[in-house]
Parts: sequence; C-alpha cells; structure tokens
Amino acid sequence: MANLDDPAIREAYEDVRSDKSETNWVLLDYENDKSNVLKVTSSGSGGIPEVSKLFEKDKASFAYVRVKYANDEESFREKFVLIVWIGEGVKVMRRAKTSVYTTDVKNVFSVFSVQVNASSEADLKEDDIVTKLRKSGGANYGPGK
Repeated sequence: MANLDDPAIREAYEDVRSDKSETNWVLLDYENDKSNVLKVTSSGSGGIPEVSKLFEKDKASFAYVRVKYANDEESFREKFVLIVWIGEGVKVMRRAKTSVYTTDVKNVFSVFSVQVNASSEADLKEDDIVTKLRKSGGANYGPGK
C-alpha cells in the first residue's frame, strides 16, 4: 500500500481543485527508490506543458492536473487529469508497485475525468489529452456541430 499520509498531499489536491487558486497541477514522487511513501515534490500554474518537463525516465511519479480547454469561442471547460508516469528506465519492481499504488493515489485524487498512463513525452501531448477529455465529457459543442 502506498503511504499518502502527508497532509501536504491533500492540501495540494484541494489547491489544484480550488477555483480561487492559480495552481493547476501537483506532482508526487516517491521519497526514495525503495520507499512506498509519496511526497509533494512540486506544483505550479503552467499546466501539462510545465509538469511534463519534470518527469524523469528513471522515476515513477503521479501528477494531478486541471486542464482548461475551449469547445468554441464562447465555451470553456475545466477537467481534471491523473497522470501516472512510469519512465522507460524504471526498474521492474517499482513498475509493478506503482501499478498497484495507483489505486491508493486515486483514493486521494478522487475526482478526475481521465487517467493518462505515460512513459515518454509523446504520451503527454496536451492536444491528445484534451481530445481524451472531450470524448469523456459527453456533449462536445463546436463550430458546425
């Protein structure tokens, strides 16, 4: 079981969810290579482009991101994304544990529209993630629709 007991994790989650905050992402990393303890290592307001620069190929991480996108000139939506990052260089045991610990992370980061499983930068293209969000969101109004 992943250890998500640090109150800073819940606080960061609530900060990303808050309409009053500029913060739109939080990153969780393991305390060390052998640990099941997750810690907030960063947060920011630059969305997917900003947080995606922090993922490392030899680490497993979790990110919770608020994504704002337009359906047309007058209609904007905000949705939440859970990113499960398992870098291409992550050891087999950490890969397996991260897959199991994802359930624990979802118990804390409980409100999200899509989960993105990523292992390379190609998996984190914002346009592709927005497409997934649109498909998950039901009504998709745009020009000529």
